[in-house]
Amino acid sequence: MTDAVPRHLYLIDGSAYIFRAFFALPPMTRSDGTPTNAVMGFSSMILNLIEQTDADYVAVIFDAKRENFRNEIYPDYKGHRPDAPEELRPQFSLIRDATEAFNLPCLEMEGYEADDLIATYAKQAVAKGSKVTIVSSDKDLMQLVQDGIEMWDPMKNTAIHHDQVVEKFGVPPEKVVDVQALAGDSTDNVPGVPGIGIKTAAQLIVDYGDLDTLLERAGEIKQPKRRENLIEHAELARISRELVRLKQDVPVEVPLEELKRRPLDNDRLLEFLKLMEFKRLIARFQTEEAAQEASEAAAAPAETDYQLVQDEAALKAWIDAAYKTGILAVDTETTGLDAMQADLVGICLSTEPGKACYIPLGHVGEGEGDLLSSGDAEAPKQIPMATALDLLRPVLADPSVLKVGQNLKYDLQILGRLDVPVTPIDDTMLMSFCVDGGAHGHGMDELADLHLGMKTIKFEEVCGKGKNQITFDKVPLDKALAYAAEDADITLRLHRALKPRLLADRMTTLYETIERPLAQILADMERAGIKVDPKTLKEMSADFAKRIADLEAEIHKDAGQEFNVASPKQLGEILFDKLGLKGGKKTKSGGYSTDSGVLEPLALDNPIVQKVLDFRGLSKLKSTYTDALVEDINPQTKRVHTSYSMVGAQTGRLSSTDPNLQNIPIRTAEGRRIREAFIAEPGCKLISLDYSQIELRLVAEIADLDALKQAFQDGLDIHAMTASEVFGVPLKEMDSETRRKAKAINFGIIYGISAFGLANQIGVSRTEAKDFIDRYFERFPGIRKFMDETVEGCREKGYVETLFGRRIHLGGINDKNPMRRGYAERQAINAPIQGTAADIIKRAMIRIPGALAEAGLDDVTMLLQVHDELIFEAPADKAEKAVPVIRDVMEGAAGPARTLSVPLEVEAGIADNWREAH
Repeated sequence: MTDAVPRHLYLIDGSAYIFRAFFALPPMTRSDGTPTNAVMGFSSMILNLIEQTDADYVAVIFDAKRENFRNEIYPDYKGHRPDAPEELRPQFSLIRDATEAFNLPCLEMEGYEADDLIATYAKQAVAKGSKVTIVSSDKDLMQLVQDGIEMWDPMKNTAIHHDQVVEKFGVPPEKVVDVQALAGDSTDNVPGVPGIGIKTAAQLIVDYGDLDTLLERAGEIKQPKRRENLIEHAELARISRELVRLKQDVPVEVPLEELKRRPLDNDRLLEFLKLMEFKRLIARFQTEEAAQEASEAAAAPAETDYQLVQDEAALKAWIDAAYKTGILAVDTETTGLDAMQADLVGICLSTEPGKACYIPLGHVGEGEGDLLSSGDAEAPKQIPMATALDLLRPVLADPSVLKVGQNLKYDLQILGRLDVPVTPIDDTMLMSFCVDGGAHGHGMDELADLHLGMKTIKFEEVCGKGKNQITFDKVPLDKALAYAAEDADITLRLHRALKPRLLADRMTTLYETIERPLAQILADMERAGIKVDPKTLKEMSADFAKRIADLEAEIHKDAGQEFNVASPKQLGEILFDKLGLKGGKKTKSGGYSTDSGVLEPLALDNPIVQKVLDFRGLSKLKSTYTDALVEDINPQTKRVHTSYSMVGAQTGRLSSTDPNLQNIPIRTAEGRRIREAFIAEPGCKLISLDYSQIELRLVAEIADLDALKQAFQDGLDIHAMTASEVFGVPLKEMDSETRRKAKAINFGIIYGISAFGLANQIGVSRTEAKDFIDRYFERFPGIRKFMDETVEGCREKGYVETLFGRRIHLGGINDKNPMRRGYAERQAINAPIQGTAADIIKRAMIRIPGALAEAGLDDVTMLLQVHDELIFEAPADKAEKAVPVIRDVMEGAAGPARTLSVPLEVEAGIADNWREAH
């Protein structure tokens, strides 16, 4: 394939998105009064599309004048369409200017529609063996879908392939024209045949094969009116077919070869964005030098102007300032860390570095010791909370003012409970995570020190510590002002330092398409929570308590004496001194180690050790889950509301705390029982959808393993196939034990399992385990190549990357300590796989609410994410309908940005509780 042949052609239906952008955004004007909302929406869409796609050829295609060759066939074609809104008309030419500013071909031709040009270029590219993505949701373009041509709807973030066309029209893509010819299209004034809609048309074409055959045999139609209409209006049907059929042989003026993707010209683009006064987009195109300048400027003001806002006039002045600057740092102060139960105490704002305010709303004026305000225990002067929120609500929801926060998900929760939406947003914690994931922490104190050289006021300095700590509502206003206003000020400075780095480090797409939109999704999930049955938990606790006591008694009997089974010191002495078990290892303190790595190998031959492990497992389940979860039930909602950390795992995986719902054991029957307590509300069902073997699929994809990829494409049992390859056992003779060993190797390889670890896991000698691993690498040499190249690349760069460009920094990869270096090497192998899986499920989570709403299922609620699994609650009569909608999004979540050669598959279950649904 030469340079003149596209690998991937990206055809953007520009005309369709002019109108979508116009109606999607509220009115906007630049300073000279020119309307700009459609230009803004279009520019944002184009920017996101070209940053996401891997296409090497790109074009944006527009309609020329309204009349074209179809009007010669049927003069009334599109004749009844109203004129474009007055505010949109001046934006048409500006949108074409925007396309050129992005250095993209801007194509249109007199006498033809954009769809005809798209059809022609798509046909030319496919003939050369290229892949084509048509960016549009226009049903008229669905007739083009075939092998090599897909559609992508950027509004829903979903792909349109053969199955989606069949779902829409009831026929495959090659029959769509015939269906449209019969049904007509009132939007475009395509007449069709009276009385025939899409469903009837589809059935007729399925029954008769094609339009011509149907019209020839119209006399056979049993329904009199339908037969009469088909005979009488046969010519209208044929005319309609010519109107809806796209021309694929337009004599295009710009050859396909000239659509090769060109790099952005930042200076040219910035000039256009400044002309349009698009402040938010301008920030995305600063150079690396500008990023450094911004970082220096962020820390510049040594003096601060922090103001206490205690009346409406002062608050209105700050709101006016936010409208002028177009940016507003926001932070909330509350009575606690639980976003579902904490009360709002105050709000801090900043509109420029060094200038911030604190708006007290819930201070009570009481404290202890030196934290008392000056002798006054009465509530200080404050704007009534309802009044302040009414004033703030419009600016916090205004699309022309960017709201910036640090860990803004928490603030979205607090304000969301008070019916205060906050949009659009930027989050400095997430920006830091995107550019420096794994390199350091992302809390405000650390970021302020790292990027601004500033030491922040600590919470304990304001509220005290330990038993003397007070809640923030009791902090005197002078101390509250210094602490709270600094939070907003530092956040705004960090934004100036970090935002340009997204572009400089090529992390803009990761941030804007995954991390930033996910914050609101997670806030909604956390607020929804999940119902937990305390009665079930208490019954389990009682059962576990009895079994723990029985095990303890048996252990004492086997040991010949009573001792504290939970004491590692006493247990070690019993096992290795008194009973003389082999394999004991002394720790630095002189006692025996009794961790699972020591005890598990001994359990096979020593029943007392297995009982100790069972004792520990049940004790942990009881203390961590059955006892603790009862306490975690929110007294108001009667549900459990976990909190998701977006920066808790360097691979990008979400982590769950308070309570941790991601570590509930599922490998034991007792652990699985815990999930029985998670139930649906009366009249509802829980739905579980889980990616099947996603990490193994990504190993095949990322390591480019043809045998494994083919196995997944053919729907084979991957563990049986691996066992057949490694152990030489024909698939027809495969037994469960051999398959189990292969499964352990498959998953173990991802995590860099050693021969020792594999031996313990599958119960063989270390020599046998090493032979298994060696044979695995012999059969799948690409795995070893991938591992070696990944580790070496990480040594050079200091990080690894997911398929979506997320960087995971691994500082220990060049450590002199062999143990730390070995650990980092194992991380380097696993992180791109686990990180890509995390990126994919995050992309799905962002798109699912919109897909459900589009399907009329907006009362289906996403509740939990547990690694590769999503849990939903749905009205019982809608659960079955929701599954295919969610599954389609999840299986297509990689999107056109990274089309996978290995299919993603999702398993689904519906039940009254989580265990039965999974």
